[in-house]
Amino acid sequence: MTTDTTEQSLRTFNHYALFSFKDAYWSLGADERADFHENWLTALRAATQKVDLFQGTEHDVDLIVWSALTVNDNRDTAVFFEKFTKALTPYRHLIEQKDSLWGFTRPSQYSKARSKQEIDPFSDEHRTYLVIYPFSKTTEWYLMSRDARQGMMNEHIRIGKQYEDISQLLLYSFGLQNQEFVVVYETDDLTRFSDLVNELRDTEARRYTLRDTPLHTAIYHPAEETLALWK
Repeated sequence: MTTDTTEQSLRTFNHYALFSFKDAYWSLGADERADFHENWLTALRAATQKVDLFQGTEHDVDLIVWSALTVNDNRDTAVFFEKFTKALTPYRHLIEQKDSLWGFTRPSQYSKARSKQEIDPFSDEHRTYLVIYPFSKTTEWYLMSRDARQGMMNEHIRIGKQYEDISQLLLYSFGLQNQEFVVVYETDDLTRFSDLVNELRDTEARRYTLRDTPLHTAIYHPAEETLALWK
C-alpha cells in the first residue's frame, strides 16, 4: 500500500514543444544539418530527464519535442525552462517554436486506482502515433455536484477501457496555460483512435466540453531517426 501511495503522489512535468524549420535551415549543407541535429539533441537531453522527438503531420509543424521530468522540488520546473531556453538559443535562426503545451500529472479524482492504460513518460517504448490537445470544461461542469460528475466520468472511463490498446496521459495546467488540461494519447491505429473519439462524443459529459482543439498528431521514431528525416 505504501508503494501505491508513493506512486500516486509523485508528479511529473511534461512539456510538448512544436517546431518548424526556418529557411536558414534548408540553406545548410548536409554535413551542417547533421552537426546541428547532433548538437541540438545533446542540448535537449541535457535539459531534462527524458526527451523524445516525434514527426509532425501538420503543414506548419515539422516535429514535436516531448520533455518529461519527475518533480521533486518547486524549482525543478524553473530549472527545466532555463535549460530548455539555453538549448534553443543558439539555433533560433534555424528553428521556430510554433506552440507549446505543458502541465503536471496528479492522481485522478474520479478513479482511485492508477489506470493500466496510463502512459509512462519515461518509457523507452512508444506506440506509433501521438495525439495531443488542450482541453477545458465549462463553468457548469464545476458547479455540478461531485456525484453528478462522477457518474458521467464513470461512463467515460468505461468506454476508454474498451480500447485497451490506446494509452493516455492527462496533464493538469489550471492557471498555468490557457487550457485546464493537456490530453495525450498514444496509439498504433489511428482509425481505432478515431472510433474512440467518435464514441466519446455520445456521452453526457460531452455537453460540458468547452475546448478540445487544436489537435496535433505526430509519428514516433527514435530521436536520431526523427531528425534524419530532414537531412
